[in-house]
Amino acid sequence: MPCPLRLETQRASGSPLKKVDSFPAVHHLPKLMSTTALLAPPATLTNRYSDRTFPDFDLARLLRTVFAPAGGERVCVLIDLPDPAEIADLACLADPSFTIQRHAYEDFVIGLRDGVLDELKLKGGDLFAYEITGGSNLDLPDTCFSTDGKELSLESAVYKSFDIILCISTYSATAPLTAFAKKFGFRGATMHGMNPIILSSGLSVNYEDVSRQAEKLRLGMTGADWVEIDYTVLNEKATLRLELGAQEAQKSHGLCRGGPDVANLPAGEVYFVPVSAEGTFPMQYSDGSLAMMTVSEGRITSARLLSGSLETVAAHNQKLASDPVTGEIGELGFGTQELPPSGRDIQDEKILGTLHVATGRSDHLGGSLTPDRFASRLNATHDDILFSPTKTPRINVPEARLHRKGTTHVVIQSYEPSAYLKSLLSQ
Repeated sequence: MPCPLRLETQRASGSPLKKVDSFPAVHHLPKLMSTTALLAPPATLTNRYSDRTFPDFDLARLLRTVFAPAGGERVCVLIDLPDPAEIADLACLADPSFTIQRHAYEDFVIGLRDGVLDELKLKGGDLFAYEITGGSNLDLPDTCFSTDGKELSLESAVYKSFDIILCISTYSATAPLTAFAKKFGFRGATMHGMNPIILSSGLSVNYEDVSRQAEKLRLGMTGADWVEIDYTVLNEKATLRLELGAQEAQKSHGLCRGGPDVANLPAGEVYFVPVSAEGTFPMQYSDGSLAMMTVSEGRITSARLLSGSLETVAAHNQKLASDPVTGEIGELGFGTQELPPSGRDIQDEKILGTLHVATGRSDHLGGSLTPDRFASRLNATHDDILFSPTKTPRINVPEARLHRKGTTHVVIQSYEPSAYLKSLLSQ
């Protein structure tokens, strides 16, 4: 089982289907999807930014801000389905569990066809589906289907044929699409796990502002030698030390205006690819179980049960033993945006005051761990382990410290940005 990954139930939006001439009406009900209906987020999620107001979602503004299209580019939308052939005649949208895919159609495909293509002088607006991968950032299959039921190749029909690709999926596709973007020259955005909160907040912001805020924090964190994170969980204490080697900090800021690249939206983080790591840290599994990770030479080597399912932790230890690179620490990230929690890691890891470490492949971030180094291709995921008051309420981060240029700075205290981070943002 994919131990570090947290999956959530997709909840129906309840809004009626819209119809455009190129996409026929739904005629029958397909089978229910069960592969993603696992754990639902809490009914109410709040934080200090929950009362912040945002402008209404505007697809034209989002695409204009993120991509600054010059006009004439071809754009398409990708979704994932257990049976991608069910995109034919949009039959899949009759299933109330496909809420992510429904948002892709209603808020993006319809939006493009209802005026955004003309407003931004774009072309296309096609919708394609590929088979759900079952894991975060696993390589994508090449087979896809169009809404008229044709079986096609993603490489020839999508990667080589479109300039801007919008992937709205159940599992993150950032890593594989980044590799394909560099190979075939397109730009894109990945927006997995989309829900109404994300649409009305994380995708409704001005990404010029997001980029400026992320850059202020990046400049104050770049060149760090190490970061130490203190944890408390169930009366235990732990500390994880991540060696960064004075590397240049990177930022996920949402702007994708240059050469081939893929933006991960919502964006808003400063991140590093650690060169090594040592210590211990707690982790919450998808079933709510808690365990203490032991980290040595940059990898999780074992997990010790703290509460919950012994079987869950045993399965994780078996995976670490059979495929050790699955425990490699491939990322350290800090959120930079003032956003309400959404119940989806894609947005909640971007919230200022949160942090995350990730295990697995890191090639899309500039790291060296590529899919071919895993014992099984199904293990070649990149899994974010988010620490936040809404995702991990039983785990606290009393303090996270960053050392750069001979000085140690506190950056987070109990999921609040430190005085140092606030001073950077005020500049």
